Amino acid sequence: MDIFVTAFTEAGALLVSFDPDFLSIVGLSLRVSLTAVALACLIGFPLGALVALARFPGRGAVILLLNTFMGLPPVVVGLIVFLALSRAGPLGVLGLLFTPAAMIIAQTILVTPIIAALTRQIVADLWLEYGEHLRSLDASPLTSVATLITDARYSLATVVLAGFGRAIAEVGAVMIVGGNIDHLTRVMTTAIALETSKGELALALALGIVLMVIALGVNALVQALRLSSERQQAHA
Repeated sequence: MDIFVTAFTEAGALLVSFDPDFLSIVGLSLRVSLTAVALACLIGFPLGALVALARFPGRGAVILLLNTFMGLPPVVVGLIVFLALSRAGPLGVLGLLFTPAAMIIAQTILVTPIIAALTRQIVADLWLEYGEHLRSLDASPLTSVATLITDARYSLATVVLAGFGRAIAEVGAVMIVGGNIDHLTRVMTTAIALETSKGELALALALGIVLMVIALGVNALVQALRLSSERQQAHA
């Protein structure tokens, strides 16, 4: 029991001491995950809207792939990115392996299908509701997409938060392509795995607490956005 009390006490001290190493790990985690989610949104939003509204051969297969890729195994993504960025790989000349950029690439690949698939479903549902009205107004495809995305802003914000939650909790892929290098590629999840294996529970617990607070904050934002959307629909 003493070891648990000691670990929690030291973890609490780390949280309030603003330790530079601790803050560096948290800061890199946020920077990598937020960048990956931003890139995933730039790809996933238009891709999801396009698949929702366009009719083309193989559309069903694309939808199936998007839904399947939502559950991509992180270690498989990490392996593919590792092979692509290794010296013998097609992108090895860029020298990105074991850098934050490689971690961002891996997380972007993991999050993009989630953003795209959920966006497709949201836009498709809205098109069923407003499609006839937009057609009657002779709205262009671009105008229709902009209108639907604006109307779905609360739902899409929830999608972004879901993507961020997926990214910030990732460990397998980022460890493979980042290498968990101290002061360079060590993020919260990989640091927790390393410190636990070393028996250094204080830092692992402190980082775990930060992850839990982030998860709580994300879920609180999702709930707030959902309630705001429901209130707006009730007053509409």
